[in-house]
Amino acid sequence: MFTGIIEGTGKVQNVENNGKNIDFTLECDFTNELKIDQSLAHNGCCLTVVEINHPRYKVTAIDETLQKTSLKHWKIGSEVNLERCLKFEGRLDGHLVQGHVDETAIVTGIENRDGSYFITFKMKESSPFIMVPQGSITVNGISLTVAESTNTGFSVAIIPYTWNFTNMKNLKVGDEVNLEFDIIGKYITKLMNRQNAAYKI
Repeated sequence: MFTGIIEGTGKVQNVENNGKNIDFTLECDFTNELKIDQSLAHNGCCLTVVEINHPRYKVTAIDETLQKTSLKHWKIGSEVNLERCLKFEGRLDGHLVQGHVDETAIVTGIENRDGSYFITFKMKESSPFIMVPQGSITVNGISLTVAESTNTGFSVAIIPYTWNFTNMKNLKVGDEVNLEFDIIGKYITKLMNRQNAAYKI
């Protein structure tokens, strides 16, 4: 379980195909604090640390993960948002995030609003997920507040700190990002769909 509050970023140092899977080697400032078998969110995708050679560590993305996320686009030098799992001993600054990417979206607009940034995303036409203005959404592992939403897209406003501290500053129109929708909203949507299906019988 995560919060969507990014601890820092890492850089991809090596990309190695392993059958249908890919082994990624990354380097970050807190590699010395990691341990084997630890869960670590990478752009919002929970991956397990399988090898540590300070200052680098290795994780494996299986084929299913690659198909559902933007990790397949990583290359040497890619900057990745990182967050270690939640400790239940302090304040929850973001929102409850599982590290399970629901789908991806495409960046359709980036607007500099005199220091803050307004970013618009387009989801898949067939997306079953919904969101509401001022609700929570996780984009590349970052807990954000929805500014505007439609059936197939949404926008967020980014403060300068988040823009500079995460890999948001590297986004370009056309880039693919990972999305995780609010878990409470997902349960409600599934319940409503089940009820609607029952009424149609």
